[in-house]
Amino acid sequence: MGDLKINKEEILKALSTVPEPDLKKDLVTLNMIKDIELGVGEVRFTVVLTTPACPLKEKIRKDCENAIHEHVDPNLRVVINMTADVTTTRFGNSTLLPDVKNIIAVASGKGGVGKSTVTANLAMALKLSGAKVGIIDADISGPSIPVMFGAEDLQPMVQQIDGKNMIQPIMQYGIKMISMGFLAPQDNPVPWRGPMATQALRQFFGDTHWGELDYLLIDLPPGTSDIHLSLVQLVPVTGAVVVTTPQKVALADATKGLMFFRQAQINVPVLGVVENMAYFTPEELPNNKYYIFGKDGGKELAAKYETELLGSIPLVQGIREGGDDGKPVVMGDSIMTQAFKDLAENVAQQVAIRNATIDKTTPVQLKV
Repeated sequence: MGDLKINKEEILKALSTVPEPDLKKDLVTLNMIKDIELGVGEVRFTVVLTTPACPLKEKIRKDCENAIHEHVDPNLRVVINMTADVTTTRFGNSTLLPDVKNIIAVASGKGGVGKSTVTANLAMALKLSGAKVGIIDADISGPSIPVMFGAEDLQPMVQQIDGKNMIQPIMQYGIKMISMGFLAPQDNPVPWRGPMATQALRQFFGDTHWGELDYLLIDLPPGTSDIHLSLVQLVPVTGAVVVTTPQKVALADATKGLMFFRQAQINVPVLGVVENMAYFTPEELPNNKYYIFGKDGGKELAAKYETELLGSIPLVQGIREGGDDGKPVVMGDSIMTQAFKDLAENVAQQVAIRNATIDKTTPVQLKV
């Protein structure tokens, strides 16, 4: 009965040799090991990952098993429960969105690069991984999110919460969302000047009942407008994702979008670049790639500005069909499903690294 001599300290000591691959510290130091239970011939414990979309889940599990077999007892049965608690740099002092852990801006320099499609499918992929997700459609004059989720006929309810009238976000496929498209008639574009659009954004943040979220994605209008400035002034943005297509004109504009967040007075970390429409693939010939917009533009942009290429999303007819049918393509079963799941894992990974390594973002105080 040698195994009765094993104690929790030995287990912790063994697990302190296992590094978290992204954060480069060990699991014990990072406080990721919980609920160690010793039984006869077995040990059980929980590993708390930094996101349910962790791409290295299986590697971490295997490393834990190996460490215990190597440092404690090769015959011990190891039972590992993997859970996730998404990290944040935010809690404690925010009056706006107090229970939202991470606010992610999805931006592009120019229109037509598929930014809303990327936002919708990224949100859905994060949701499918087990995270709590919301979307603010901040494109006030051209809102696309309601159509992409088949929700354009829905209208948000207003409810009294703590004596204050709060807009209830629309819940579709388990994702909370708010958009001007829910509030204004479809056939009437909103002819608003900047300050009115800013006021709408303020309401989306302050007068909407979001509750607890791991990730709130902000689908920004193209370019760098009042809305972008208002966003970074109103709330601390965890990081920005920049969407581009491979061709030259889109890359030039994406560079401006990227540099907007990196300005000294704005100082929002750029999580990385998504290259959308990276190549065309016919659904029935998934191995055929046609680089109709050029090749590797997103990769080169990411390398030039020392940021990550978070994903290369092919151009497939199913994406457009999914957007038009109101069902994000990642919910189906196609080559696209994997492309967006990989993107979600990479974004979640970069958020976890950012939260562990960079000071929290503070709202911008601009002297205008």
